[in-house]
Amino acid sequence: MDLSNLKPAKGSVKKSKRVGRGQGSGKGGTSTRGHKGAKSRSGYSKKIGFEGGQMPLQRRLPKFGFKNINRKEYKAINLSTLQKLAEQNNLDRIDVGTLIEAGLVSKNDLVKILGKGSIERKLEVHAHSFSKSAAEAIVAREGIVVKL
Repeated sequence: MDLSNLKPAKGSVKKSKRVGRGQGSGKGGTSTRGHKGAKSRSGYSKKIGFEGGQMPLQRRLPKFGFKNINRKEYKAINLSTLQKLAEQNNLDRIDVGTLIEAGLVSKNDLVKILGKGSIERKLEVHAHSFSKSAAEAIVAREGIVVKL
């Protein structure tokens, strides 16, 4: 045995089905699609959720719920994160720009400072919103809370 007479294992290679190449192929005429109907035509695709004409599930069930179009979505930043950031970069003023540079928020995010963790230094913090506990913790360390 050498490289000149290598062959794949028997039965492992199948011939592809050549559809629509005349009667001699055995798959001419309708090209294995049967006669008439949407499925035999080109461009056919079944709609998502189509149940053969039966009323689909998403139309049988009632609508419910409420989506507030005026909702404001805040990116939460904890005091522990601010403390870590202030220690690493030796900061006494933290604003949204600082948080963007640190990669904690993106430029279109609204920032809310939450009170988890503690703060050990006097900080001037600028953000869109503060939780009550976070604002109290910052002020307790003689820091300044600035709402944007």
